[in-house]
Amino acid sequence: MLDHLGNNDPVYAQASAAVISAIETVLSEGPRTRDMGGTANTVDVGRAIADCISA
Repeated sequence: MLDHLGNNDPVYAQASAAVISAIETVLSEGPRTRDMGGTANTVDVGRAIADCISA
């Protein structure tokens, strides 16, 4: 969504890449929700993604 909202603005593209990278990291390293074989809830996963972005 950030790619489309930014109208080719590099700041939006950078933000989009950061979000996608954080999601990929959390999906591979965890935490995971029950439907993915883990024990975390969606808040835990969301926080992990946010932490990844801010790190």
